[in-house]
Amino acid sequence: MSILVAPDSFKGTYTAVEVSRHIGAGIRAAGGAFTELPVADGGEGTFEVLVRGLGARRVGLDTVGPWGDGVAAEIGLTADGTAVVELAAASGLNLPTAQRRDPVMASTRGTGVLMAEAARLGARRILVACGGSATTDGGSGAIAAIDELGGLRGADVVVLSDVTTRFGDAARVFGLQKGAGPAAVEQLTCRLEQQARDFLRDHGRDPRAVDRTGAAGGFSGGMWARYGAELVSGADYVLDLLDFDAHVAGCSAVVVGEGRLDSQTGQGKIIDAILARSGTRPVYAVVGSVHEDLGDYAGNFAGVIVAGDPDAMSRAGAAIAGACHTTTGHALR
Repeated sequence: MSILVAPDSFKGTYTAVEVSRHIGAGIRAAGGAFTELPVADGGEGTFEVLVRGLGARRVGLDTVGPWGDGVAAEIGLTADGTAVVELAAASGLNLPTAQRRDPVMASTRGTGVLMAEAARLGARRILVACGGSATTDGGSGAIAAIDELGGLRGADVVVLSDVTTRFGDAARVFGLQKGAGPAAVEQLTCRLEQQARDFLRDHGRDPRAVDRTGAAGGFSGGMWARYGAELVSGADYVLDLLDFDAHVAGCSAVVVGEGRLDSQTGQGKIIDAILARSGTRPVYAVVGSVHEDLGDYAGNFAGVIVAGDPDAMSRAGAAIAGACHTTTGHALR
Protein backbone atom coordinates (compact mmCIF):
# COMPACT_ATOMS: atom_id res chain seq x y z
CA MET A 1 0.00 0.00 0.00
CA SER A 2 1.28 3.47 -0.83
CA ILE A 3 1.32 6.81 0.96
CA LEU A 4 -0.81 9.60 -0.52
CA VAL A 5 1.14 12.88 -0.47
CA ALA A 6 -1.45 15.68 -0.65
CA PRO A 7 -0.04 19.00 0.65
CA ASP A 8 -1.24 22.54 0.10
CA SER A 9 1.31 25.24 -0.71
CA PHE A 10 3.50 26.85 1.94
CA LYS A 11 2.20 30.34 1.31
CA GLY A 12 4.76 32.63 -0.25
CA THR A 13 7.58 30.08 -0.22
CA TYR A 14 6.88 26.65 -1.77
CA THR A 15 4.12 25.57 -4.12
CA ALA A 16 2.07 22.48 -3.35
CA VAL A 17 3.78 20.72 -6.27
CA GLU A 18 7.21 21.51 -4.82
CA VAL A 19 6.25 20.38 -1.32
CA SER A 20 4.83 17.10 -2.58
CA ARG A 21 7.93 16.49 -4.69
CA HIS A 22 10.30 17.01 -1.74
CA ILE A 23 8.27 14.84 0.64
CA GLY A 24 8.01 12.18 -2.06
CA ALA A 25 11.77 12.19 -2.54
CA GLY A 26 12.21 11.29 1.12
CA ILE A 27 9.64 8.50 0.95
CA ARG A 28 11.35 7.11 -2.14
CA ALA A 29 14.78 7.24 -0.50
CA ALA A 30 13.37 5.25 2.43
CA GLY A 31 12.02 2.59 0.08
CA GLY A 32 8.38 3.59 0.33
CA ALA A 33 5.72 3.80 -2.38
CA PHE A 34 3.71 6.99 -2.79
CA THR A 35 1.36 9.01 -5.00
CA GLU A 36 1.70 12.78 -5.34
CA LEU A 37 -1.56 14.73 -5.30
CA PRO A 38 -0.90 18.44 -4.60
CA VAL A 39 -4.05 20.22 -3.41
CA ALA A 40 -5.46 23.70 -2.76
CA ASP A 41 -8.59 25.33 -1.33
CA GLY A 42 -9.35 28.16 -3.73
CA GLY A 43 -6.57 30.41 -2.44
CA GLU A 44 -2.92 30.69 -3.38
CA GLY A 45 -1.70 27.85 -5.58
CA THR A 46 -5.11 26.66 -6.75
CA PHE A 47 -4.39 27.54 -10.38
CA GLU A 48 -1.20 25.46 -10.46
CA VAL A 49 -2.87 22.51 -8.74
CA LEU A 50 -5.86 22.46 -11.08
CA VAL A 51 -3.88 23.01 -14.27
CA ARG A 52 -1.67 20.07 -13.30
CA GLY A 53 -4.48 17.86 -12.03
CA LEU A 54 -6.84 18.49 -14.96
CA GLY A 55 -4.17 18.38 -17.65
CA ALA A 56 -5.11 21.88 -18.82
CA ARG A 57 -3.06 23.80 -21.35
CA ARG A 58 -1.83 27.24 -20.37
CA VAL A 59 -2.94 30.26 -22.41
CA GLY A 60 -1.16 33.58 -21.92
CA LEU A 61 -3.33 36.72 -21.97
CA ASP A 62 -2.86 40.44 -21.47
CA THR A 63 -5.10 42.08 -18.90
CA VAL A 64 -5.03 44.81 -16.25
CA GLY A 65 -4.20 44.83 -12.56
CA PRO A 66 -6.39 46.16 -9.75
CA TRP A 67 -5.06 49.70 -10.20
CA GLY A 68 -4.95 49.70 -14.01
CA ASP A 69 -1.39 48.52 -14.68
CA GLY A 70 -0.83 46.17 -17.61
CA VAL A 71 -0.55 42.54 -16.45
CA ALA A 72 0.48 39.37 -18.28
CA ALA A 73 -1.54 36.45 -16.90
CA GLU A 74 -2.46 32.88 -17.75
CA ILE A 75 -5.62 30.84 -17.79
CA GLY A 76 -5.90 27.07 -18.10
CA LEU A 77 -8.09 25.36 -20.69
CA THR A 78 -8.98 21.68 -20.80
CA ALA A 79 -10.01 19.68 -23.83
CA ASP A 80 -13.54 19.26 -22.45
CA GLY A 81 -14.16 23.00 -22.09
CA THR A 82 -13.20 23.81 -18.50
CA ALA A 83 -11.28 27.03 -17.89
CA VAL A 84 -9.24 27.75 -14.76
CA VAL A 85 -8.86 31.40 -13.74
CA GLU A 86 -6.97 32.70 -10.72
CA LEU A 87 -8.35 36.02 -9.53
CA ALA A 88 -5.03 36.96 -7.90
CA ALA A 89 -3.30 36.77 -11.30
CA ALA A 90 -5.15 39.90 -12.43
CA SER A 91 -6.68 41.40 -9.27
CA GLY A 92 -4.26 40.28 -6.58
CA LEU A 93 -3.03 42.22 -3.58
CA ASN A 94 0.61 41.38 -4.28
CA LEU A 95 0.73 42.48 -7.92
CA PRO A 96 3.26 45.25 -8.64
CA THR A 97 1.88 48.69 -9.46
CA ALA A 98 3.09 52.14 -10.33
CA GLN A 99 -0.08 53.56 -8.80
CA ARG A 100 -1.12 54.20 -5.22
CA ARG A 101 -2.50 51.01 -3.66
CA ASP A 102 -5.90 52.51 -3.00
CA PRO A 103 -8.22 49.83 -1.52
CA VAL A 104 -11.30 51.79 -2.60
CA MET A 105 -10.22 52.10 -6.25
CA ALA A 106 -8.97 48.50 -6.61
CA SER A 107 -10.95 46.78 -9.36
CA THR A 108 -11.63 43.22 -10.52
CA ARG A 109 -11.78 44.37 -14.14
CA GLY A 110 -8.71 42.34 -15.07
CA THR A 111 -10.31 39.14 -13.81
CA GLY A 112 -13.37 39.87 -15.91
CA VAL A 113 -11.11 40.20 -18.97
CA LEU A 114 -9.68 36.73 -18.28
CA MET A 115 -13.16 35.23 -17.84
CA ALA A 116 -14.49 36.82 -21.03
CA GLU A 117 -11.46 35.58 -22.97
CA ALA A 118 -11.95 32.08 -21.57
CA ALA A 119 -15.53 32.13 -22.84
CA ARG A 120 -14.43 33.46 -26.23
CA LEU A 121 -11.95 30.57 -26.49
CA GLY A 122 -14.74 28.07 -26.01
CA ALA A 123 -14.92 27.41 -22.26
CA ARG A 124 -18.24 25.99 -21.09
CA ARG A 125 -17.34 26.06 -17.40
CA ILE A 126 -15.13 28.72 -15.80
CA LEU A 127 -13.57 27.93 -12.43
CA VAL A 128 -12.41 31.04 -10.56
CA ALA A 129 -10.08 30.63 -7.58
CA CYS A 130 -10.71 33.83 -5.69
CA GLY A 131 -8.10 34.00 -2.91
CA GLY A 132 -5.61 36.84 -2.50
CA SER A 133 -7.64 39.72 -3.92
CA ALA A 134 -6.81 43.41 -3.54
CA THR A 135 -10.39 44.35 -4.22
CA THR A 136 -13.67 45.15 -2.53
CA ASP A 137 -15.68 46.19 -5.58
CA GLY A 138 -18.43 43.59 -5.34
CA GLY A 139 -17.30 42.21 -8.68
CA SER A 140 -18.42 45.37 -10.50
CA GLY A 141 -15.16 45.74 -12.43
CA ALA A 142 -15.29 42.14 -13.63
CA ILE A 143 -18.96 42.42 -14.61
CA ALA A 144 -18.29 45.58 -16.65
CA ALA A 145 -15.39 43.93 -18.49
CA ILE A 146 -17.33 40.73 -19.17
CA ASP A 147 -20.32 42.61 -20.56
CA GLU A 148 -18.12 44.88 -22.70
CA LEU A 149 -16.21 41.92 -24.17
CA GLY A 150 -19.15 39.86 -25.32
CA GLY A 151 -20.36 38.22 -22.11
CA LEU A 152 -19.85 34.64 -20.94
CA ARG A 153 -21.43 33.08 -24.07
CA GLY A 154 -23.41 30.59 -22.02
CA ALA A 155 -20.50 29.41 -19.88
CA ASP A 156 -21.22 28.43 -16.28
CA VAL A 157 -19.17 30.06 -13.51
CA VAL A 158 -17.97 28.29 -10.37
CA VAL A 159 -16.28 30.41 -7.69
CA LEU A 160 -13.92 28.56 -5.33
CA SER A 161 -13.20 30.05 -1.92
CA ASP A 162 -12.29 29.06 1.62
CA VAL A 163 -14.55 31.59 3.36
CA THR A 164 -18.29 31.77 4.08
CA THR A 165 -18.42 35.55 4.66
CA ARG A 166 -21.47 37.29 3.23
CA PHE A 167 -21.48 40.18 0.76
CA GLY A 168 -22.32 42.99 3.16
CA ASP A 169 -19.57 41.97 5.60
CA ALA A 170 -16.72 41.72 3.09
CA ALA A 171 -15.15 45.11 3.82
CA ARG A 172 -15.37 44.73 7.59
CA VAL A 173 -13.84 41.25 7.54
CA PHE A 174 -11.14 41.67 4.87
CA GLY A 175 -10.70 45.42 4.38
CA LEU A 176 -7.90 45.89 6.90
CA GLN A 177 -5.63 43.32 5.24
CA LYS A 178 -6.16 45.15 1.93
CA GLY A 179 -5.04 48.47 3.38
CA ALA A 180 -8.42 49.99 4.20
CA GLY A 181 -8.64 52.09 7.36
CA PRO A 182 -11.87 52.62 9.33
CA ALA A 183 -13.17 55.38 7.04
CA ALA A 184 -12.43 53.36 3.90
CA VAL A 185 -14.07 50.26 5.38
CA GLU A 186 -17.21 52.27 6.07
CA GLN A 187 -17.17 53.69 2.52
CA LEU A 188 -16.69 50.24 0.99
CA THR A 189 -19.45 48.76 3.14
CA CYS A 190 -21.88 51.46 2.04
CA ARG A 191 -20.93 50.82 -1.58
CA LEU A 192 -21.49 47.08 -1.22
CA GLU A 193 -24.90 47.71 0.33
CA GLN A 194 -25.88 49.89 -2.63
CA GLN A 195 -24.56 47.29 -5.08
CA ALA A 196 -26.64 44.61 -3.33
CA ARG A 197 -29.76 46.72 -3.68
CA ASP A 198 -28.97 47.27 -7.37
CA PHE A 199 -28.48 43.52 -7.93
CA LEU A 200 -31.81 42.85 -6.26
CA ARG A 201 -33.57 45.48 -8.37
CA ASP A 202 -31.97 44.51 -11.69
CA HIS A 203 -31.57 40.73 -11.34
CA GLY A 204 -33.84 39.72 -8.46
CA ARG A 205 -30.94 38.31 -6.42
CA ASP A 206 -29.68 39.75 -3.13
CA PRO A 207 -26.16 38.53 -2.27
CA ARG A 208 -26.37 39.78 1.31
CA ALA A 209 -28.47 36.76 2.31
CA VAL A 210 -26.16 34.07 0.90
CA ASP A 211 -23.03 32.48 2.38
CA ARG A 212 -19.73 32.84 0.44
CA THR A 213 -20.90 35.96 -1.42
CA GLY A 214 -18.29 38.08 0.41
CA ALA A 215 -15.25 36.22 -0.96
CA ALA A 216 -12.70 38.41 -2.75
CA GLY A 217 -14.37 41.59 -1.56
CA GLY A 218 -17.80 40.58 -2.83
CA PHE A 219 -16.58 39.37 -6.23
CA SER A 220 -18.27 36.02 -5.60
CA GLY A 221 -21.52 37.76 -4.73
CA GLY A 222 -21.41 39.81 -7.90
CA MET A 223 -20.87 36.66 -9.96
CA TRP A 224 -23.75 34.94 -8.16
CA ALA A 225 -26.17 37.84 -8.56
CA ARG A 226 -25.31 38.74 -12.18
CA TYR A 227 -24.48 35.36 -13.73
CA GLY A 228 -25.91 32.76 -11.37
CA ALA A 229 -22.43 31.53 -10.41
CA GLU A 230 -22.12 28.49 -8.18
CA LEU A 231 -20.29 29.34 -4.94
CA VAL A 232 -18.47 26.36 -3.48
CA SER A 233 -16.00 25.30 -0.83
CA GLY A 234 -12.71 25.42 -2.67
CA ALA A 235 -11.29 22.59 -0.59
CA ASP A 236 -14.05 20.08 -1.29
CA TYR A 237 -14.47 21.10 -4.92
CA VAL A 238 -10.76 20.70 -5.66
CA LEU A 239 -10.64 17.34 -3.89
CA ASP A 240 -13.57 16.13 -5.99
CA LEU A 241 -12.00 17.38 -9.23
CA LEU A 242 -8.78 15.54 -8.39
CA ASP A 243 -10.63 12.30 -7.52
CA PHE A 244 -9.23 12.41 -4.00
CA ASP A 245 -11.60 9.76 -2.67
CA ALA A 246 -10.42 7.24 -5.26
CA HIS A 247 -6.80 8.01 -4.46
CA VAL A 248 -7.23 7.74 -0.71
CA ALA A 249 -9.06 4.43 -1.02
CA GLY A 250 -5.87 2.81 -2.30
CA CYS A 251 -3.44 4.21 0.26
CA SER A 252 -2.35 3.19 3.74
CA ALA A 253 -1.55 6.71 5.05
CA VAL A 254 -1.93 10.34 4.03
CA VAL A 255 0.50 13.25 4.24
CA VAL A 256 -0.91 16.79 4.34
CA GLY A 257 0.94 20.08 4.54
CA GLU A 258 0.69 23.84 4.72
CA GLY A 259 2.84 26.76 5.72
CA ARG A 260 1.34 27.22 9.18
CA LEU A 261 -0.79 24.82 11.17
CA ASP A 262 -3.06 26.80 13.50
CA SER A 263 -6.58 27.05 14.90
CA GLN A 264 -7.95 28.25 11.53
CA THR A 265 -6.90 24.98 9.87
CA GLY A 266 -10.04 23.36 11.22
CA GLN A 267 -12.31 26.08 9.79
CA GLY A 268 -12.88 24.90 6.23
CA LYS A 269 -9.26 24.64 5.15
CA ILE A 270 -8.00 21.89 2.87
CA ILE A 271 -6.36 19.87 5.66
CA ASP A 272 -9.64 19.65 7.54
CA ALA A 273 -11.41 18.46 4.39
CA ILE A 274 -8.76 15.77 3.89
CA LEU A 275 -9.05 14.61 7.49
CA ALA A 276 -12.80 14.21 7.02
CA ARG A 277 -12.26 12.02 3.93
CA SER A 278 -9.38 9.87 5.17
CA GLY A 279 -11.38 7.54 7.39
CA THR A 280 -9.23 5.59 9.83
CA ARG A 281 -6.01 6.03 7.87
CA PRO A 282 -3.22 7.79 9.76
CA VAL A 283 -2.69 11.37 8.59
CA TYR A 284 0.71 13.02 9.00
CA ALA A 285 1.17 16.80 8.74
CA VAL A 286 4.36 18.32 7.33
CA VAL A 287 4.21 22.07 7.95
CA GLY A 288 6.35 25.17 7.95
CA SER A 289 5.38 26.06 11.52
CA VAL A 290 2.86 25.25 14.25
CA HIS A 291 1.05 27.97 16.16
CA GLU A 292 0.78 27.62 19.91
CA ASP A 293 -3.02 27.86 19.70
CA LEU A 294 -3.35 24.51 17.88
CA GLY A 295 -4.50 22.80 21.08
CA ASP A 296 -6.54 19.62 20.78
CA TYR A 297 -6.58 19.81 16.98
CA ALA A 298 -3.11 18.23 17.00
CA GLY A 299 -4.78 14.99 18.08
CA ASN A 300 -6.13 14.54 14.54
CA PHE A 301 -2.66 13.63 13.28
CA ALA A 302 -0.46 10.57 13.63
CA GLY A 303 2.43 13.03 13.55
CA VAL A 304 3.17 16.72 13.01
CA ILE A 305 6.60 17.49 11.57
CA VAL A 306 7.92 21.03 11.14
CA ALA A 307 9.89 21.20 7.89
CA GLY A 308 10.62 24.62 6.46
CA ASP A 309 13.00 23.76 3.61
CA PRO A 310 13.41 21.04 0.95
CA ASP A 311 15.93 18.98 2.92
CA ALA A 312 13.69 18.98 5.99
CA MET A 313 10.68 18.01 3.88
CA SER A 314 12.63 15.11 2.42
CA ARG A 315 13.66 13.95 5.91
CA ALA A 316 10.03 14.20 6.99
CA GLY A 317 9.00 11.98 4.08
CA ALA A 318 11.62 9.40 5.03
CA ALA A 319 10.49 9.42 8.67
CA ILE A 320 6.85 8.93 7.66
CA ALA A 321 7.79 6.07 5.33
CA GLY A 322 9.70 4.43 8.18
CA ALA A 323 6.78 4.83 10.59
CA CYS A 324 4.32 3.37 8.09
CA HIS A 325 6.65 0.45 7.33
CA THR A 326 7.10 -0.37 11.02
CA THR A 327 3.39 -0.47 11.72
CA THR A 328 0.51 1.24 9.96
CA GLY A 329 -0.61 4.20 11.99
CA HIS A 330 2.58 4.41 14.12
CA ALA A 331 2.65 7.86 15.69
CA LEU A 332 5.44 10.35 15.03
CA ARG A 333 5.89 12.92 17.76
